[in-house]
Amino acid sequence: MKKYFPYLLKYKKALWLAPLLVIVDVVCEIFQPALMSKIVDQGISQKNLHYILTTGGLMVGLSIIAIAANVGNIYYSSTASVGFSAELRKGMFNKIQQFSFSNLDKFSSSSLTTRLTNDVNILQDVIVMLLRLLIRAPLMLLFAAIIAVQINAGLATVIAIAIPVLSTCIYFLLRRGFPFFEKMQKRLDKVNAVVQENLINVRVIKSFVREDFEKKKFGGANEDLREMSVKASGIVVLIMPVMQLVMNVSIVAIVWFGGNKIIAGTFQVGQLMSFITYITQILMSLTMLSMTIMTFSRAGASSERILEVLNTEPDIIDSPLAKEKDLHVHKGKVEFKNVFFKYHADGSEYVLKNINVIINPGETVAIIGATGSSKSTLVQLIPRLYDVTRGNILVDDADVRNYTLQNLRNGVSMVLQQNELFSGTIRQNLKWGDINATDEEIIAAAKDAQAHDFIMSFPKQYESILGQSGVNVSGGQKQRLCIARAILKKPPILILDDSTSAVDTATDAKIRAALKLHLHGTTTFVIAQRISSIQSADKIILLDNGEIIGSGTHNELIKTSSIYQEIYFSQQLKEVDQV
Repeated sequence: MKKYFPYLLKYKKALWLAPLLVIVDVVCEIFQPALMSKIVDQGISQKNLHYILTTGGLMVGLSIIAIAANVGNIYYSSTASVGFSAELRKGMFNKIQQFSFSNLDKFSSSSLTTRLTNDVNILQDVIVMLLRLLIRAPLMLLFAAIIAVQINAGLATVIAIAIPVLSTCIYFLLRRGFPFFEKMQKRLDKVNAVVQENLINVRVIKSFVREDFEKKKFGGANEDLREMSVKASGIVVLIMPVMQLVMNVSIVAIVWFGGNKIIAGTFQVGQLMSFITYITQILMSLTMLSMTIMTFSRAGASSERILEVLNTEPDIIDSPLAKEKDLHVHKGKVEFKNVFFKYHADGSEYVLKNINVIINPGETVAIIGATGSSKSTLVQLIPRLYDVTRGNILVDDADVRNYTLQNLRNGVSMVLQQNELFSGTIRQNLKWGDINATDEEIIAAAKDAQAHDFIMSFPKQYESILGQSGVNVSGGQKQRLCIARAILKKPPILILDDSTSAVDTATDAKIRAALKLHLHGTTTFVIAQRISSIQSADKIILLDNGEIIGSGTHNELIKTSSIYQEIYFSQQLKEVDQV
């Protein structure tokens, strides 16, 4: 619980006032049955109208105070719980923003979505119950039990037997139900994953006429969630019938024994009425406690999932030395020195091995190789999206770990293999590269990326709205917008990870020419499949199974590398066949 205190501190006033108002409400309510008993036994039996009106007036006054206290409690408990959930969501979101790629690999996006929404909402319910029921129920139980014993200790033995019986039943029911709550949240993760995937890829689904398949997949995930929910609720729902059974049996026993005492003249009618009311309050308090415990049980599973996020330490952070030096990337020189990398520390195989290469400022370096040769992983190490396992990567002759993440990544602009755009206008998406860019700079970047012409063909041009992930533009258009966004940053280092795979050869050539003309001082890394598009690179690195097996210009490799020759001539033959 200590982990959540920082998210509650902002609402200290509400956290104090809500319990205080509960106490006022309970005190006002606990005296009502006793006052009613006096009206019956003293006012009505003695036909004392003044006593009846005075005592009744006191009851009305206490009721008004109780109502006001209850309303205040609802307001302050809601303020604290809703505020807590908002702060917790913000804290989790901020923590996720600090995660490296390797941290994010441990959580699916659907699971993080569930944790940020459903799991946080469950904890919000816990705070509400904590400030309302968890304080009210024990107080009501304690006060009602004390007064019940004072009225008649003999009759109070009935409730002394009922409480342990009821508590034992509730304990065993909740113990059986708790494991299902965690499973429910995992099933909910699966449902969210199916929905998220379906909505993002809805155009692919429709183009392949796979709606029926997706319906079955969602139906299966939804049915799994339903079955687990039924199992959990099927056990927990038994609490209420057990409560009702114990309550009814207790009241019957009290009426029986209390009625006999009234007949014997040792007990009064008003006392029996108030005693039954207090016993009902005791049992209702137990009901509230059981409901609270049930919510806490489910919240336990949600809390573990939330704490898993909050307790995950980002494995790529700024070192004290990096903060002290405050280095910035200026030239764009990059050097790999004996670099080894594997995704998991306990993994048995390195995906990159013994990488040694120097790229001078302003050079264009192409990286080619078969699928799975770790080309993307190699360039992702430069801005520390992942950290090297062994060896060093130097930028401007300084280890990348001696830069702050902000300074390092501000010096590197990337067009990732999986192009992503955001909902908003084209202009807003391009300004991700430079929030202060002028219209002239935006248009110049779009022209260099060969995106200006198709942007101008849209009715609203640069103010055209893009859907989520840019679903309303083609793959080639999306790639060109992402390139324009990266160019606008004017970085010392530019990384293009297979970023022109969806554009034709002529457009690709125009983009390369524009980059060479307008970003001639930028060190450029190009991952490409077509050798024809990277022949003019200053250096070509040939990767195979995570190792450099060739390095040089196109002319050098075509003479010295049999694998490069094989790739080149196979592509030449393919182009001839296509012609």
